[in-house]
Amino acid sequence: MASLNRVTLIGNVGKDPDIRFTQNGDTIMSFSLATTETWDGKQGKQERTEWHKVDVFGKLAAALKPYITKGKKLYVEGKLVYDEWTDKDGNKRNTTKIRVAGFGSNIIMLGDPGGKRNDAPANDSPSDEKYVDAKAVSDDEVPF
Repeated sequence: MASLNRVTLIGNVGKDPDIRFTQNGDTIMSFSLATTETWDGKQGKQERTEWHKVDVFGKLAAALKPYITKGKKLYVEGKLVYDEWTDKDGNKRNTTKIRVAGFGSNIIMLGDPGGKRNDAPANDSPSDEKYVDAKAVSDDEVPF
């Protein structure tokens, strides 16, 4: 029987991404993404923000590096992963992340909350959204 592990989020980048490199030179970009839910409750309008850790790998991370900054609104599609490790004091630690790499992974840069569009390179139309499909990134080209 087939299985599916897919997560879709729309939220705002919490801070500028951390960039690091693997031993073989591949790029890893990590950032936090905030999703906010609002509802009318007994005490009036209520709000809750959830923070999600996102890791973007390889050529996709390298291509997106100049565009993803604090406050940008993103559509993120990836898979849920659970990382476990032992810290320097011998304690077992774990975290949950969204991995954006390979088939089925996407990032779409959406308009800013104030209605302005994200910064675009000079040769792009101001109305173009930045759509990056992880499977479209190849050695020879950058998708935008």
